Amino acid sequence: MLRALIAVAAGTLATTAAAAVPAGPAGTPGPGTVLGGCPVLPASHPFNRDVSQAPVDPRSDAYVRSIGLAGRLHPDFASKTYGIPFRTVPATQRRVPIHFTDYGAESDRGPYPIPAGTRVEGGSDRHVIVLQRGTCKLYELFGARRVAAGWSAASGARFDLRSGAPRPKGWTSADAAGLPILPGLARAGEVVGAGRITHALRMTVRRTQKAYVSPARHFASGDPDPALPPMGLRLRLKASFDTRPFHGQALVILQALKRYGVIVADNGSDWYITGAPDPRWNDDDLHTLGQVPGSAFEAVQSGRLTRG
Repeated sequence: MLRALIAVAAGTLATTAAAAVPAGPAGTPGPGTVLGGCPVLPASHPFNRDVSQAPVDPRSDAYVRSIGLAGRLHPDFASKTYGIPFRTVPATQRRVPIHFTDYGAESDRGPYPIPAGTRVEGGSDRHVIVLQRGTCKLYELFGARRVAAGWSAASGARFDLRSGAPRPKGWTSADAAGLPILPGLARAGEVVGAGRITHALRMTVRRTQKAYVSPARHFASGDPDPALPPMGLRLRLKASFDTRPFHGQALVILQALKRYGVIVADNGSDWYITGAPDPRWNDDDLHTLGQVPGSAFEAVQSGRLTRG
């Protein structure tokens, strides 16, 4: 009972804070977030930009239809081990060698400051994410496995969160789109603490086209169909979508989806938004997001397509 009362109180506070933030014009830098004393990318970075007033993409209807009008939003994270974990380490963390198995030519060479006991995401993707305090460097691995001297991974990337510098064009990362994963995760600390999310969320879709749009740098498809979403596509929840039936943490997330939207970052299940596992998540609240249909979204203009 006490846990339920705390969750309700936190949800009420979060709802009030989210509703109090006015929307800005298209492309307005958001306030950004801070983790481990580091900015999670510059305020002007696409992940942090308010797109609530951005023009609708001319291909929006086709994109949304291909993802699924009747599909439902799904939070791919929860209060226990469900989601993509991350950890912070000190600037003095010892670096260990990384052996890349699949995409070494498009990976940033090691060593990386990843401790042996770092949690690995469950499932087939096996992501590992470490943020180094002091340097504000982000290290991410895909297909990670612990080996005697360090780690083995299919691919890996290093990002400077202060500069927000992108990957070279055509390079993947630990995500198919060549994007950093951590900035797009829903994090309970934002929702329970600040009562708002001020960045786009990472989203997966089942089928993508052989193209990408900034801030993405890589595609993961051989299909040229222009009706399919490209990697990096930005979508937002329509302003007309009625959020009154929602409350607490779910409402905070929906407010963020109207203002900052989602970015297509990887191939996977349609309409899945990702976050970090955290005991502060209210799973009952999150479950109500499944009431949001794909038809409630629209794609916004975010840049020129780079086709394969």
